[in-house]
Formats: sequence, structure tokens, C-alpha cells
Amino acid sequence: MCGIVGYIGSREAQPLILEGLRRLEYRGYDSAGIAAIDSGALDIRKEPGKIAVLEKSLEEHPLTGSVGIGHTRWATHGAPTRINAHPHTDDAGRVALVHNGIIENHEVLRLKLEELGHEFRSQTDTEVLCHMIEEVFDGNLEDAVAEALSHVKGAYGIAVIHLDDPGKIVVARMGSPLLIGIGENGNQEMFAASDVAAVVEHTRQVVYLNDGEMAVLTQDGHALLDISESGNGEAPRRVIRAASRVDWDLGTIERAGYEHFMLKEIFEQPDTVRDAMRGRLLEEEGTAKLGGLLQLEEVLDDVDRIVITACGTSWHAALVGEYMLEEFARVPVEVEYASEFRYRRPIVKDGTLVIAISQSGETADTLAAMHEARSRGAPLMGIVNVVGSSIARETDGGVYIHSGPEIGVASTKAFTGQLTVLALFTLYLARRRGMPVHEGREIVDAMRQLPELVQRSLDESSAIECIAREYADKSNFLYLGRGFNFPVALEGALKLKEISYIHAEGYPAAEMKHGPIALIDDNMPVVFIAPSDSVYHKVASNIEEVKARGGKVIAIVTDGNDDLAARVDHVVRVPATIAMLQPILTVIPLQLLAYHIAVLRGCDVDQPRNLAKSVTVE
Repeated sequence: MCGIVGYIGSREAQPLILEGLRRLEYRGYDSAGIAAIDSGALDIRKEPGKIAVLEKSLEEHPLTGSVGIGHTRWATHGAPTRINAHPHTDDAGRVALVHNGIIENHEVLRLKLEELGHEFRSQTDTEVLCHMIEEVFDGNLEDAVAEALSHVKGAYGIAVIHLDDPGKIVVARMGSPLLIGIGENGNQEMFAASDVAAVVEHTRQVVYLNDGEMAVLTQDGHALLDISESGNGEAPRRVIRAASRVDWDLGTIERAGYEHFMLKEIFEQPDTVRDAMRGRLLEEEGTAKLGGLLQLEEVLDDVDRIVITACGTSWHAALVGEYMLEEFARVPVEVEYASEFRYRRPIVKDGTLVIAISQSGETADTLAAMHEARSRGAPLMGIVNVVGSSIARETDGGVYIHSGPEIGVASTKAFTGQLTVLALFTLYLARRRGMPVHEGREIVDAMRQLPELVQRSLDESSAIECIAREYADKSNFLYLGRGFNFPVALEGALKLKEISYIHAEGYPAAEMKHGPIALIDDNMPVVFIAPSDSVYHKVASNIEEVKARGGKVIAIVTDGNDDLAARVDHVVRVPATIAMLQPILTVIPLQLLAYHIAVLRGCDVDQPRNLAKSVTVE
């Protein structure tokens, strides 16, 4: 959830780390801090609040030194105060450590350390690691870190520096993303970060750590070690891994003139949908080419059940995928919340494929659900955005959505990218399972038109802003849809909740009369997703039920539908396409509605309260 940045080299560390933290602030933004070593002294600055507060403190009292670590926090243990902010230190103030994740046995470790005379200052689980390293340190930082971590249960991504071993940064990972960046252009320097966005301005060469690995960074290079067995008396094993090259530019994580990252990412969707399809549609064969699934072909030919596991927005995408796959590939699909799947005894038989969907590829619950499925013998497929992420590395095959970095905490372009990839996978699997070529060609033709249709949907932004002005002061919204667009209703409600703090709920439209209709009055805006599809007339009947009770109706309809204009309060039109692709278009007005309402209410759109981009804790 939080952001980590580290630097060791010949340049001043503070400006490089501060710059990296700004690029990671979307991962956590309730406090921040930096530690640096210089001239035999370890100095720390940390502040509650956003990066700007820390920046002001550093202007008044700058840090010096060419070795340092930094952190931007999303709180788990302890309120966002200066004492609870990272970096944390030991009793003597010679160790500084930053940490993402949760140490599950921190209370037991804390009691043992207190018995040994250690005094704790913060409420965090992280501080126990500092004292444990202090307890076992004998001149070599990596040995002390490995020994301390051998007693830890839980998840961590850490970066550590020590005044008595000053020429290095030690980083380690278990369940929380971490990478190292290798200096380029003759620069003798190394970086560490929890996200490549923090280092891409300075290097394109990165090495991703796997769980159970530690890296020792010096100005001259790095050593990668496997410490997974270090608690059993085994010496760490040296790991050789080639660097990966980052293939996107710094400009993709800048706002490019837009007021917010979220708005930029909403308007990038014609390109991101196009990029998700690039080189993958085979028009003549009426199918899709998905090279990442080559190793799963035999599994896919024999699959008789699919389980999709995901969280949040990705779970909504999975629900649309369920409709797609069952209708066209004719295979039973179950969609599971990853946080629930991991803690029960799921039935995974031969012929079951488990698909994990995650924007970041690091979602803790989804990773744990994968591990549960793996333990039961299921083949694993991933649909992720971040190249080199944990889910991408741990699955048997998968498909990248190629949406580029998504900085806004509330997902937009990643959702439509996931829907596009799910449509590609549906086409691919359906053709392998006997769909006639002419039907496949119809889907290919419809998909090729998507980028232009997405752009036409975005052209309604000004009209949607006017609607937002009328309803920005409301306290509750209801979102209703049927068929492929029921998950869109869920996603629309989630977007409004996330960034405007308005209570909103999504339901299948027919379920409204089984309880939620009691809420309808003239203060309740109801958003209907009502494209001209096979259930349109049923949805139109549901609209009449709301209007009869005084509800205010905003209807998302397809071009050419003039039937509802006189019967609802507001109509927003999107282009028509085939039913399985319609959610890619109908969700866009809902993204824009949430965005404009949040702006009108003065909310922090890109960094909504209590949220963070990559959920790497339970």
C-alpha cells in the first residue's frame, strides 16, 4: 500500500528520494519521511500529512548525504502522526527502516524485545524490526536483516540503512512489491522502490525481487540473495537474475495538462483499449492471438469450469467476464472475492482453471487466493496491467492489458482494459470450443470499432458535468442495470463512493423491488444503464417503477433511443455495439459523473481519503 524509495550513489539522496515519493504518493499519503547518512550521522525528517508537508520541512532543515531511504504511508498500525511515520529507528538511533506490509506477530516480538530492555516509541508493527536488527547486529547489515526477518510472520517490503555499515542499503521482500534500479549512462548508483514509477526518470533497467529475496545495494552494484531458508541455519544463496527494461516514458505518469490524473486516464481510454487489442485480433480467422496463453493451450482445451478471483473494480470486470464466457464459450464460470476464496475450502477439481485479475498484480488477497488454488492443483492464469508483477510471475500464463501506469487511485482505464482483454479471451476460447468463424468475425469487427466508440462516449463529458451540478449535494445514489450492465452498475456506484464520499449502491435492476425501492423518493437520484439490448424493455419497466415513486432518473442509453427522453429526468447517450462490449462504453459516463461530482464537492479526486492504489495488506 505504501511507497518506498531508496538511493545510493554519488548524488545527493534527498532530492532524488523526494521526487520518487511524489511519484508514489498515490500508494499512500497520510504521512511521509526520509532518512539519510552523511559524515557519520544518521538524520531523519518525517511529517504527518501529504508529501508537501514533508517538502516544506526539508526546505527549512534539508538532509545531506548520498545514501538514503524514504517512505509515503497508508496507515495500518497507529494513527498518521509524526511518531508513527516512517522511517523508524532503534533505541540508539543507528538503524533506519521503512516498511510496507503487516507483521502479524509484532505483538509477540515486541514483548520479547521489551523484556530485553528495548523501548518503543510508536504504535506501529514496523518498529519491532528496527529493534530486532539492533539486537542481532554484529557489523554486517545484511546478516542482521536476514536474522531479524527469519522471526517475522506476515508481509513486508523493507529498505534498511545502518550508521555502522553506511555504504549499503539492504532491501527485502515477502508479499509486498519491491524492485531495484541499476544506474545507467555511466552513473555508479543504485535505486530501490516499491514501484517503477519512482525510478523511471533515472533508469530503465530494473530487477524485481521475488518473495523470500534480499538485495544488498552499494554504489557499485547489487547482490541478490535468497533468504527464504535463512532461519533454518542455511546461508543465503546468491541469485542471478537479468534486469528487465521498462518500456514506457516518464510522460505517461505526468498529468499532461489535465487537472487530475483520473481525468487524464479517463480520456486515455480510446488509446488504452486500442493498445489492449494491438496485434491480437485475427480478422480472417475470427479469433484472437494471445501469446501469453501458449503454455495453457492444453488446459484450455480440457477446461470444464473457470473460477475468476479478484477484488474491487477487478471483481466487477470479472463479473462481466462471467457473462461473456458463459454466453460465448459455453463454460461455467464462478466469480469469487479473493478475500473470501482464500479463507474457505473451495472445490477445485480436475478441469478447473483459476483466473486472477488485478491492475497492480500485487493485490495481497488475490495473490493469497492464487496460492490457495495452486495448493489444490489448479492451473493459474493472470490478467494484470503491471509487467513483472507478482501475479504475472506466479501464474502459468496470462494476458497483459497494456494500459500503462494508472496513477489515479480510483481505477478507470484499467477497468476498460480488463474488459477488453476478457473479450479477447472469450473470443479466443469460444473459437477453440467450436464457435463458427463468421460469429468470431462479427466480434472482431465490433472490437475494431471500439476505440472510436469510446471517444464518442467521452464527448458527452460537458453534458455529464451539467448533470453533476444538479446532484452533487445529494447523499445517496442508486445504480441499476441488467445482464452485461449489472456489473457496470456496481462499478458506477463504487466510483462515486470512492472519490465523492457519497453513499451509493448498485443492484440488478429487477432486484430494486425486493427492498431498495423503499428508499426511492424525490431526493434519490437513480442511474439506470439501459442500452437497447435484449433486456431493455425490462429495464424500461423498472424505470417506470422509480418514476411512479418520485425518483430522479439518469438514464444511460444507446444512440437512436428517443423512447426514454420524455420519461426520465436526464438522458446520456453512448454508441451502440454488441452486447458483450457495451459495458466498455456504458461505464464511461459513470466514470465522468463520479469525477465531476467529486470535483464539485471539493474532494481530492486522485487521492481519496482512506484509500491507496495497490492493496498489499489484508
